[in-house]
Amino acid sequence: MRSRSRRRRADPDAGRRLPEPGRAAGERDICVYCASSRTAHPDYRDAARRLGATLAEQGFGIVYGGGGAGSMGALADGALGKGGRVVGVLPRFMADLEWGHKGLTELRLVEDMRARKHLMLARSLAAVALPGGSGTLEELLEAITLKRLGLYLNPIVLVDTRGFFAPLIELLSRAVAERFMDERHLGMWQVVAQPEQVPQALGTAPPWTAAARSFAAV
Repeated sequence: MRSRSRRRRADPDAGRRLPEPGRAAGERDICVYCASSRTAHPDYRDAARRLGATLAEQGFGIVYGGGGAGSMGALADGALGKGGRVVGVLPRFMADLEWGHKGLTELRLVEDMRARKHLMLARSLAAVALPGGSGTLEELLEAITLKRLGLYLNPIVLVDTRGFFAPLIELLSRAVAERFMDERHLGMWQVVAQPEQVPQALGTAPPWTAAARSFAAV
């Protein structure tokens, strides 16, 4: 592996700007949080498949939870069907249960859920959340929390299929109104109605820097 010891000049837009096409594999990966449910409304799997296809067509790779069922499988299939690069991050116990997608570009096995979340977010230039259950929501809220603390500076986009995220958005707005969060925290995420709107939302997300730590506590 070549050394990366050369010091690079600080870039104030590095936390939000998307790399140009032609960058090395892994440098244009989007972290996608989504569900494995097979019984949720078909619209959710359709949105996941469309998101995968859209990101692949725009030249983005995907890093996600590695599952083969539900929205997870649909996301991967949508991207792979367009020749996209899909990296799955799967805890070993899930691999033992054969929950992983069989056709990914790369499958990374990790020891536990905590390592999975860290690796997915650390190797991505943005996070996108599709509707899902407790695991998906926990991943999303951790990303938002890290951004509030100035530890994650990249865009976060919610795909609001069937109005799924409306209650969460209302709850976060209530947290601001009740002064548990600062009004500026409402700029930590963007919401789109359709998967095809995600690339534009990523590119136009407002800048976020480590200076956010100055108003992390209210």
